Amino acid sequence: MRLLRSTDLALRVLMRLAVAGDTNPTTRDVATAMDVPYTHAAKVVAELRHMGLLTARRGRGGGLSLTEKGREASVGGLVRAFEGEGDVVDCDGAVGTAPCPLRSDCRLRGALRRAQEAFYASLDPLTVADLTADPTGPLLLGVPSVR
Repeated sequence: MRLLRSTDLALRVLMRLAVAGDTNPTTRDVATAMDVPYTHAAKVVAELRHMGLLTARRGRGGGLSLTEKGREASVGGLVRAFEGEGDVVDCDGAVGTAPCPLRSDCRLRGALRRAQEAFYASLDPLTVADLTADPTGPLLLGVPSVR
């Protein structure tokens, strides 16, 4: 299974903020450190803020900070939220494409759905705090400093 860029970035932003300490990087700082376009980072930060996983303050002394809810958030839940509830394959056909002729009697769709749920279930017990435990936390601190 391949994650969307926004899912990957959301996890990396939360992990980076989990080890930020007293610093409050801006969205632009995070975008630069993660080497992603500012607009992409801003969309992800806005969604994480909407979910209550981080706070964003403007102005002098502002920036991003992780909330306790963000620190304890389930990685499986985060991946589900960003990836959506869709199937791994589109058996019904996207707009402008025909549905798969095998969809009524095919076992692949069910097998892929079970595999997808097993993937999410394996991530459910992990939290953002777990992802930043040693040895990852110190490595994250080595990411080019923000601010």
